[in-house]
Amino acid sequence: MKNTYFTPGPAELYPTLAHHLQTAMDEQIGSISHRSQKFRDIYKHTDEQLRALMNIPASHGIFFTGSASEVWERLLLNCVEHESFHLVNGSFSRKFFDYAQSLHKYAHIQEKPFGEGFDAAEIEVPEYAELVCMTHNETSAGVQMRPVEMHKLKRKYSKKLFCVDMVSSAPHPDLDFGLIDSAFFSVQKAFGMPAGLGVWIANEACLDKAERLRKYDSMTIGAHHNLPTLWKNYQTFETPATPNVLFIYLLGKIAEDLNQIGIDTVRRQTEDKARLLYKFIEGDERYAPFVKEERHRSPTVVVANTKAPAKDVMAKAKEAGLIVGSGYGKQKDSQIRIANFPATSMEQIEGLIRVLKG
Repeated sequence: MKNTYFTPGPAELYPTLAHHLQTAMDEQIGSISHRSQKFRDIYKHTDEQLRALMNIPASHGIFFTGSASEVWERLLLNCVEHESFHLVNGSFSRKFFDYAQSLHKYAHIQEKPFGEGFDAAEIEVPEYAELVCMTHNETSAGVQMRPVEMHKLKRKYSKKLFCVDMVSSAPHPDLDFGLIDSAFFSVQKAFGMPAGLGVWIANEACLDKAERLRKYDSMTIGAHHNLPTLWKNYQTFETPATPNVLFIYLLGKIAEDLNQIGIDTVRRQTEDKARLLYKFIEGDERYAPFVKEERHRSPTVVVANTKAPAKDVMAKAKEAGLIVGSGYGKQKDSQIRIANFPATSMEQIEGLIRVLKG
């Protein structure tokens, strides 16, 4: 029996991926040179499709890395001389903060308990913080910071650089890239691909900061995949080193498929499925939403407390070929996480609910 994956990454593969992968094999995409015109055309196509899907303006470049975690390091090296500021309410926002400390930055932190969300009105950005690090969707806890709150905060602190971790939600959040300087994601979640590619979006203000830092004898912005080098190569749709050509091709094709559906429809479908999931877990005494405030509940990673041991709930779903995620870290035994990405349909969500009800 073929399984359906509701895990929060790696997740269910997008339905058209197999077709695009076969086309890539037929065209020997995995063997072409990253200095060839064919690769430049692939990069350009993926760039165009992502811009259309996520409303990314020409002021921002789109670059490829090995993972989203790599972007944490690139951002901190290229955009922070001394101080960063981190909003932390889960394991992945905490790791971004930990990276800053590992790179010997003075990392400020405003922290909330696991599963609680941030609103702009309660946030005070330190005076000398250069980069404000926000997480749209905290994968570990199923909590979101709404884009409208991010935009409010940037307007209040307009001279600071703002970056958004959208790893487990892109392309769902409607970010205003006129306000957001940088964002990043990886492809093994809402884009329905295997792991192995990170996407870094950064504007000219980030580039200017990196170029200034590069001139200091006491600073390093990275030996190879620094922002000025990525940006220089990007002008001709090339990369400094051999990238994951196959996955860049597949990402462009899946983004094109999503554009044909339309981002408004993709968002509406995601939100409709999320409402159904939350209605179920609120109405069944065996489950309860982990995130109490509705406005802070993630539409793409739904986290539920379970009365029975989580492993028993997961085993029951698995018998029906439905693979759900366990709680993260200390919550492993008492929570399940259900990914609500575009690769799974309303009918599949309804089928999962029927099994969890049974």
